[in-house]
Amino acid sequence: MKAVTIHSLGQANPLVDVPTPAVPADSVLIKVHATAVNNVDLAWATGKRKKDDTILGLEVSGEVVESNSAVKVGQRVAAFVVGGAYAEFVSVPANRVIPLPETVSYSKGACIPVSYLTAYQSLFWLGQLQDHQTVLIHGGAGGVGSAATQLAKALKDVTVITTSSAAKTQACKENGADYAIDYEHQDFEAEVDQITDHQGVDLIIDFIGASYFQRNLNALHTDGHIVIIGTLGGEIVDQFNLRYIMVKRATVTGSMLMPRSEEYKAKLTTEFAQKTAQLFADGKLDPVVSGAFDLPDALAAQKFMHDKQNVGKIVLKV
Repeated sequence: MKAVTIHSLGQANPLVDVPTPAVPADSVLIKVHATAVNNVDLAWATGKRKKDDTILGLEVSGEVVESNSAVKVGQRVAAFVVGGAYAEFVSVPANRVIPLPETVSYSKGACIPVSYLTAYQSLFWLGQLQDHQTVLIHGGAGGVGSAATQLAKALKDVTVITTSSAAKTQACKENGADYAIDYEHQDFEAEVDQITDHQGVDLIIDFIGASYFQRNLNALHTDGHIVIIGTLGGEIVDQFNLRYIMVKRATVTGSMLMPRSEEYKAKLTTEFAQKTAQLFADGKLDPVVSGAFDLPDALAAQKFMHDKQNVGKIVLKV
């Protein structure tokens, strides 16, 4: 089969021949129709996170063409994978596939696994979001941010506040955010204080890390949760007073989905699929596609993400 690997990405023709993956017991082989670009792909491509010549990509949508499980051949599915998605075929454990309704295109289906599973885990498993609460979602216009906004509104009666650049605040509102803060010209801490009548938010989903850590705590309601899923603003917090956490009775946690156990991923995928299948079918959950490229143009797609041009997800059509 053809695929794009870390080493082939920058070549004039990045499609190289690699073996079609085997299909172990309790697994399926998916003919890939689309994949999507993630920040991990950029990190792998630059050698920051991976040194070997892995096939890029973490998520796919497509059609099951071989099955050693109860999943039927011909089933439309999406799936989270740990590498291997920039390819014509991918092998995935059957308990990690997400059935794809006929109403959801393959392009939109490819946007579901990483963003929506990460958002679902962050909001409900880690952040313990409850009805009538308030959530602040940093990076509200990105893939995970837009997914988190939709899930919070669809599954819980909550108030959603997002942060984004000035050019993307309208997109956040159109995606369902009740308030969209322009972090370039507004102080999100002051805005949250005003929006919540000085109470703070119950949950913060944070991609920024160190540079927002103190400000996040200041914007948090007592007994609130902060879920850190990115460190775009740095990893080291200097001169931090731990008493702030004690006074707020704050829960600060973080997670990376990719290193989680197979059992964890399977349980998360199963629960997510059960809770959201009808919402996707009805269009109440609707992945935001920012740009679509053909697989040989994977490098251009990654540059599109690197330059922060996307609102939502960037798709590669296979």
